Amino acid sequence: MGPTTRLWANERDPVQLNFSRTRAVAGLAMAVAVTTAACQADSSESSTEPTSTASATPTPAVDVDVHESGPDSPLGYGLSVPRGAVQLGPLVRIRSQALIDAYLPELTAAKADAEALAQAEAAENAEPGETPSVPTPTPDDPPSDDTFKILEDLPRPDTVISVMRIDGDPSAVVRRMLAQIAALLPESEVPTDDLTKICSQKDQRVTGCRFEVRGLTADDRDVRIVMTADPGDVATRTAPPSAQRSPVMTLQLTYAGDPRLGQQTRESNDLEDVENIKDDSDTSGLIWPRMDLDAPATTKLAGGWVAPEDVSILLAGYRPAFAELTVADATTGDTLARTWVADRIEGRFDKDVVEDLNEVSTSYFGSAKDGTYFRATHTLSARGNYVLLRVYPAGAAR
Repeated sequence: MGPTTRLWANERDPVQLNFSRTRAVAGLAMAVAVTTAACQADSSESSTEPTSTASATPTPAVDVDVHESGPDSPLGYGLSVPRGAVQLGPLVRIRSQALIDAYLPELTAAKADAEALAQAEAAENAEPGETPSVPTPTPDDPPSDDTFKILEDLPRPDTVISVMRIDGDPSAVVRRMLAQIAALLPESEVPTDDLTKICSQKDQRVTGCRFEVRGLTADDRDVRIVMTADPGDVATRTAPPSAQRSPVMTLQLTYAGDPRLGQQTRESNDLEDVENIKDDSDTSGLIWPRMDLDAPATTKLAGGWVAPEDVSILLAGYRPAFAELTVADATTGDTLARTWVADRIEGRFDKDVVEDLNEVSTSYFGSAKDGTYFRATHTLSARGNYVLLRVYPAGAAR
């Protein structure tokens, strides 16, 4: 069994790695970031196009404003939501597979010690002639304890994911995000002045943007960053559900160096010399096509999934394929995340629970036979319950 709980796809009740349940959340300094330089537009991302055409933009089932984080909201390493964009739902904090693998031996040893101690105590307390027995932990209602709670120093999440709606000038917003990345990674080549280097186009109209880079911060933190921007389905002039006819943007940051070393030092928090990007200052000649309407909530989204009526879509995207959702309670969110992954892969999938700041994030993840990787994260926060569904094509940075 891996460092995370292994579940069979048809298993209803997850077996927890830990022995008690708590809602106390570990404070932490987040080590974040994400990947190697690659500037081709959406060639490595999967796409789920709308399958329905509605006659009008559907009315959101919830007050979306309540779930928005405005410009300057922190993303990690000094990066923030750029002016002209809003983040939907929480900043999703997870552990990378590399971080989980690095702490697996320590977790396995700690569990073995705890089990041996429990058996010794059971034997000591058993009546003469009685077979000692150790009680089996009973799964509790979600959220579960942190997967690594048994460790004295549990690994902090090293990856964050943000999904954003672009309300301002799309070219300026994308370039502002690139300008922050350029300031964070001063020795890396980040194209802030020409979107043709990261965006695909047809007849000068943007069909998608993708930028991927790995580099060192000013204080030698090895980070990997993947940024995407999706205008919607250009052919049908239909934006993803709940996009408000606007482009959507994603950002993923992961600490890419030695996982244990990344836990020892604090992340950068200040950026210097960030280029000031003004509206209407782009010279690439690219046009962001206007969408006529949002796709309805019944549209097939990430992995061919259709949102049930009791789930509200805060934002969705086709390239990359994702859906950010809000649900009524923790049980609904946990079940949705688990079954979404189970329905898309054959065999076992993994589970990791992160207690961070004032949130508990439960991730289910695994790969299908063709290498497509699926990850669903249920986040319980003070603002509510959220689920991020995310599809990564085979070979894509995750």
